[in-house]
Amino acid sequence: MKLFHLSDLHIGLTLCSRDMHDDQEYVLNQIVDAVSKEKPDAVLIAGDIYDRSVPSAEAVSLCNSFIEKLVEASEGRPVMIISGNHDNCDRIDYLKSLAKKSGVYMVGNPPRYEDEFICKVTLEDDFGPINFYLLPFVKPTMVKNIIGVDDEGRNFSYDETIKRLIERETIDASVRNVLVSHQFYCPINGDTSEIRRSDSEIKVVGNLDAVSSKYLEVFDYAALGHIHTPMTVGKATNVYCGTPIACSVSEAGQKKAIVVVELGDKKDEAKITNIPLVPMHEVRKLEGTLSEILDNSSEDYVSIILTDKDEGIAQFNLDKVKAAFPNYLDISVKHDKEDHLSEGELKNPKQLSHLDFCKEFYSNMSDEELQIVTEIINMIEEEI
Repeated sequence: MKLFHLSDLHIGLTLCSRDMHDDQEYVLNQIVDAVSKEKPDAVLIAGDIYDRSVPSAEAVSLCNSFIEKLVEASEGRPVMIISGNHDNCDRIDYLKSLAKKSGVYMVGNPPRYEDEFICKVTLEDDFGPINFYLLPFVKPTMVKNIIGVDDEGRNFSYDETIKRLIERETIDASVRNVLVSHQFYCPINGDTSEIRRSDSEIKVVGNLDAVSSKYLEVFDYAALGHIHTPMTVGKATNVYCGTPIACSVSEAGQKKAIVVVELGDKKDEAKITNIPLVPMHEVRKLEGTLSEILDNSSEDYVSIILTDKDEGIAQFNLDKVKAAFPNYLDISVKHDKEDHLSEGELKNPKQLSHLDFCKEFYSNMSDEELQIVTEIINMIEEEI
């Protein structure tokens, strides 16, 4: 069975205040063309369909158009879509019953009541059934009615939450199973430094949203969303496919692609290949003197760092930069000297995370107070 794995479409994205509608449409049409040509048995989209929980009318129109084209290109083969942390789960669930009649399985909310379980879709091929478990983005507060709370009445961690949700399922390990999920899965050793996170991703203070990839062991393939850099975690079949186009300057130079997964016999590991996606405009970083930069004019989206000693050079030559780079994103001047703080001097708040700034200001917080402050910061950042 051939599968297409995509995630983090972020429809409605702006990049450094630049509207990316045309760029997104350009790449989404490539996806539709690839589906029409390769005829995968299913298309999996692992969350963050929209860039914002309340998308613009233009974003909704583009998303609807894309899904309509995808359904037509799929010729009746299923399209499975889950919500991510940027999405409004109720919006994704809206009209899901009607969408299902067109072969589109849209899952916005995780199971929230005792009689609800992770949405499961079963397909058949020559090697038997394949069970697809569609698990949208989960916050512990969303599922506490079915997994409970800890001994102190607090919500479970993200890690424990996902563990308990998967343990509720009756997963037949004798057949092939695929998970579609949008969470911050990390190596089994818990080292989150191995995961390269994009500047545009919503990050939870202290990496409290980290989930061990050991809970993915029961699945023959894990189609993961949330991390924008293409990579694997835990094992080769736990795959973050990354974004179809760069969503921030921190993704400059990354090669974007559709992940193609071929599942054969249960005893054989999935075969994984890529179909490259070509952007309308590359996202690049350029560093050098003004004269060096101007010698490399292009229509790419560029973030420019000037190394000239004159800090006013960017301001006085902005017209030249705009002429050479009509799609430039931002421009700054690199300083030779780094600011050194004297011992005990409070750091500039802009250089600190919200949590670190609170720790600097309230220098004697107990562990319990630190946990409360962390939860408050995470709650506010998620709402923002």
